[in-house]
Amino acid sequence: MWFQIDQRSSTPLYAQIINGVKEAAAKGIITPGDKLPTVRELASSIMINPNTVAKAYQELEREGIIVTMRGRGTFLATQEQRLSMEEKAAAIAPFLEKLLVETHHLQMTESELLDMLTAGVRDWYEERRKQR
Repeated sequence: MWFQIDQRSSTPLYAQIINGVKEAAAKGIITPGDKLPTVRELASSIMINPNTVAKAYQELEREGIIVTMRGRGTFLATQEQRLSMEEKAAAIAPFLEKLLVETHHLQMTESELLDMLTAGVRDWYEERRKQR
């Protein structure tokens, strides 16, 4: 399996699945068009309730990360199936708001935040390139 589930984590299992699929896609472990395990297959392999997997898949589909084609299976969405820029902006807005609130309380300047983000993005993409 390309992600791990931690039964002792305070993060709900369905959220761990969502994060695992997103991380695997971001790192290129799974690529657009790749078929994902069925709900039952995944539930069986990580030994959790199929309803938990179904909940995660529903959220991933709502976010445009995966698509389900009746009779064919569930796949990592291709670029054409992804969200519009407006939908992406709406999805990321709560995370950005939280980041900005935290940086305010840490008394970080705009310049410090932008430098940190630039370095973090650069490092993340460099690591991703190395993994391919």
